[in-house]
Amino acid sequence: MNKKQSNSEKQSTSTHFNGVAITFAVVFYLAAFFGAVWMDSAGIPAGWTIAFGVIMFLIGTYLLIAIKVASQWEKAVVLRFGKFHGLKGPGLFWIVPIMDTIANWIDHRVMVTPFNAEKTLTKDTVPVDVDAVLFWMVWDAEKAALEVENYSAANNWAAQTALREVIGQMNLADILVGRNKMDADLQKIIDERTTPWGITVQSVEIRDVVIPQDLEDAMSRQAQAERERQARVILGESEKQIAHSFADASQAYINNPTALHLRAMNMLFEGLKEKGALVIVPSSAVDTMNLGGISGLTALNQTARQIAEE
Repeated sequence: MNKKQSNSEKQSTSTHFNGVAITFAVVFYLAAFFGAVWMDSAGIPAGWTIAFGVIMFLIGTYLLIAIKVASQWEKAVVLRFGKFHGLKGPGLFWIVPIMDTIANWIDHRVMVTPFNAEKTLTKDTVPVDVDAVLFWMVWDAEKAALEVENYSAANNWAAQTALREVIGQMNLADILVGRNKMDADLQKIIDERTTPWGITVQSVEIRDVVIPQDLEDAMSRQAQAERERQARVILGESEKQIAHSFADASQAYINNPTALHLRAMNMLFEGLKEKGALVIVPSSAVDTMNLGGISGLTALNQTARQIAEE
């Protein structure tokens, strides 16, 4: 993370060697060179030629150092003899060489900073790894430059310590299901710590929560057992409803044996419709419905059909 910050700072510094200052400096350097050549060929005394060249060179160098250009999203913190003088930018501005120095270039855009907490114990002593993203911006460039040495690094460390603090105050179950609350708590804590530095936190988002593999397996088994329990409860409720339906249906047949006989015949017919079907009927049901005679008539009818076909 520190390497990325240093690289971005180097890139930001290199962009402030602006084309305007370089153009003016090159113009005056060329004027000094060609002017000195012309004056020497024209027979002008060497003292005047040297003085002209030195003056033009100094003017070009002054313009190269004094002219600065800040991008639309930047502010330059200018110190004069070591004391805060003001903020410059965006756009073209001047500084006085030797007297003025630019202490820092402050970027006012929204910055995105990833941070994490590894092997941090929750309230119920479970080690977890949490990855998060911080969205923040500098709202007061003066405070960001003068109140803290490196506001970006300080903001990162404040975010990490706040994340560990919040994790230690929450149970694992609350972390897994209550990410919105965790995001809000983190934003509030980090914002309180960074406001004196001129930084405001716009949002914090938890990206991932990693728990130990053994605990993850145990939670998976627990969830599977809970699903199986719910399935058995639903199956039991279904059996209970079916039993109530059969009980209600039996009331319709209790005083009507003919209806019961027809219903039994229909069930037997439905079972025998399928080719090769085997239906096992209790002997009591056979005697009650006279299924023996019916089966004999059915067999005799099928035999007669086969003889007729032959």
